Amino acid sequence: MNREMNRRSFLARSAAVAAGTAAVTALPAAASSAAPALTGSGQRPVELPDVAVRPEARNDPTEATVAEAATLLRRRSLSAVDLVEAHLDRIARFDTTYQAFNATTPDAARAEAKAADRRRTGPLSGIPLCIKDNYFTAGVLTTANSFIFRDFVPRYDATAVARLKAAGGIVVGKGQMGPLATTRATTPNGTVTSVNAWTPQDQSVDPGGSSTGPATAVAGRLACSSIGTQTGGSIVNPSNQQNLTGLKPTMGRTSIHGVIPLSYTRDHSGPLARDALDAAIMLTVLAGSDPNDPRTLGLPGVPDLITSALPVRRKGRVELRRPTKIGVPPDYLTSGSAGVLALRRAFLDTLATIPGARVVDVTYPADWSLLTGTFNNIRLSERTEPFLPYLKQDPKLFGVSLLSWLQGLFLSGDEWITGQRAKHHLLREVLDGVLTSCDVLLQTGPVPFDILGLPELGLPIGFTAVGANPAVPVGTILGAGPYEEDRLLEVAAAYQAVTDWHTRRPADPTPKAPAATKAAMFTATAAAAGPLRLTPEEAAATSA
Repeated sequence: MNREMNRRSFLARSAAVAAGTAAVTALPAAASSAAPALTGSGQRPVELPDVAVRPEARNDPTEATVAEAATLLRRRSLSAVDLVEAHLDRIARFDTTYQAFNATTPDAARAEAKAADRRRTGPLSGIPLCIKDNYFTAGVLTTANSFIFRDFVPRYDATAVARLKAAGGIVVGKGQMGPLATTRATTPNGTVTSVNAWTPQDQSVDPGGSSTGPATAVAGRLACSSIGTQTGGSIVNPSNQQNLTGLKPTMGRTSIHGVIPLSYTRDHSGPLARDALDAAIMLTVLAGSDPNDPRTLGLPGVPDLITSALPVRRKGRVELRRPTKIGVPPDYLTSGSAGVLALRRAFLDTLATIPGARVVDVTYPADWSLLTGTFNNIRLSERTEPFLPYLKQDPKLFGVSLLSWLQGLFLSGDEWITGQRAKHHLLREVLDGVLTSCDVLLQTGPVPFDILGLPELGLPIGFTAVGANPAVPVGTILGAGPYEEDRLLEVAAAYQAVTDWHTRRPADPTPKAPAATKAAMFTATAAAAGPLRLTPEEAAATSA
């Protein structure tokens, strides 16, 4: 489907979503009688290619990407039992340090691995996965790291989880997250839990957004891949901070049915993976229409994402699958530390050597900062409205994130309407302005495309020193037009074919004493769990 048709479909869908927000946003208490999530329709068949398996992955299965692990499993060079057991062993040894998981499900994972060795059930058969703790998981506590849902056990799986399981994926646990997906992973009272897997000894190094746990699980080799959610950067930011490839799809490309909501018009479900091919595999499994999520209905078909994520070589040289103009905005080489700017320049230099890639300068409209800054606050009233009963019941249920929920109460109706007008003006500025000069746009942050529901991908571009830490991952973000996830994957696949940043893994940490149980998490103090604790003001300032 051409760009103009994609655009028309997206604009129609955006208007419908904005109009129907209140009718379809539901919290678990209101959704407890809903029918089980369906695996859906309109999904592209998932056929995984055989890939060359690196020696590191042959020697240690926790080093393997999803594609590598699937190749080894198909060739019977590796059993699902051994693959899952290797990851469970790392969880037992190192998650007291990483604190990537809210809960683990080792018994179920072992049983499913044995079944996968008897009969392959899908493209992800035998692959261990981490699920962010705001996705419904049948029979498994789903808390969103919040006092509100501390005892919530869903009767059914979220659509995304159901699709991963139907493809044979094995859930090894639920990933830690920010309370109600607002901050980096903490207890509800603000005590930091998940660390950056590259700096486990230093809690102050930012591990990304609210999908910290799923990102740390993949970076720390506790799971082959994971799924997170993004409302204000929580797929691409953790990927950038932890040397992963994260793909936030276009609004509606994946279902959010069975996800505890933050902002219906901006919540997205997507993968945090080790490379572009793994991200494509995961998104292909997740994508498709779902009758339980109206945002997914009537969209353009899912393109062949897996082929898009396979590098093209001609006469031994990597080239882009199709000519692509890569837009560089004015702040890309001016905002950031010296180390980050040097890596961005090297990234652009590498892209310029790939046939088919054309790096071009683009300009922002004069009102860009206003549209992407001040008017971004209208998201707060949307998140507050469905939680009003809990605010009236007991504000302490919101823990450290209370201020950001209260802020939503103080936005007036005229401010909300003005903000919606600003959002649609920003959409015109992007579709009719910036993206007319380029096919994909480099970004210094995720917010503009988050506001609009457009797709973006985060990928690693190197390492720099942060404080006393000599090598902390640095990533970059690419955005594209509606339903053009394939274009993002083509660029990422070509870049990763000529660099090796994405293949690097952090050193194993020094194990710590066992962490608090999940029940104790809700009463943990800073002294019990570590020295770093977010204040309510810090939580509000960094809220998604």
